[in-house]
Amino acid sequence: MFKFITDKPFWVNLLAAFVLAFLLIFFVLQMLGVMTNHGAYLTVPSVVGKKTDEAVKFLESKGFEVVIKDSVYTDTAKNGIVLKQIPDPNSTVKINRTVLITVNRVTLPMIDMPALEGKSLNFALEILKRSHLKLGDTIYRPDFMRGSVLEQLFRGNKITSGSKIPWGSRVDLVIGSGLNQDPILVPQMEGMTFEEAKILLQESGILLGAVVADPDVVDSAAAFIWKQSPPRYDDQKEPVYIQPGQLMDLWISKEMKNVIDTLNF
Repeated sequence: MFKFITDKPFWVNLLAAFVLAFLLIFFVLQMLGVMTNHGAYLTVPSVVGKKTDEAVKFLESKGFEVVIKDSVYTDTAKNGIVLKQIPDPNSTVKINRTVLITVNRVTLPMIDMPALEGKSLNFALEILKRSHLKLGDTIYRPDFMRGSVLEQLFRGNKITSGSKIPWGSRVDLVIGSGLNQDPILVPQMEGMTFEEAKILLQESGILLGAVVADPDVVDSAAAFIWKQSPPRYDDQKEPVYIQPGQLMDLWISKEMKNVIDTLNF
């Protein structure tokens, strides 16, 4: 075989080498094209707004690989949906391209409860907003720290700063109402809704005591006050006064009641 090659002129061997190299390179390029699907393209469908599991299955059925790039939380979108995708929807990409998606978390993230005690109510509200928390009830208590937060409550219990609390939770605040010891004229609550009565009590510096609800009451906020203790007037029709910080008990019903009719209960 070597004698066959050496018997040929040099230019013939050189030409043969070029032809062989060209054929080899052409064959390699063709194989690479087959292996990499050269010339095969797909249009990326939009999955923004879809549930994560549905989006992954849909993209994989279209020939894409899917990777969850990030999991974030926003309260302006439904939990567990796709918020963003890369490449963008309707982009033209090569087959087998990986699509990166960012999803909204299914469960609420836990955040640190901020320290609100000792701060003014307005400042506390700003901190709650920055911490992705909401104001629940405000309860006023006689104290020399007028307008300041005395206690912070979550689900009826005191909560210390740094404790973990779900994103978007409501925090109740106990606010100082000052030490004014002048007696307060008992407000007329009968006929008000329970929500209106709570606001009036807070503004008056009177604490809410026992709440007795009729069995048919479902929504207490919309229920009506039909009885209160202490009453607005005593048996001699004289106005009743109480001290700031005293308790007032309320009786609520689903329907507005005539107070006279309740005497037969």
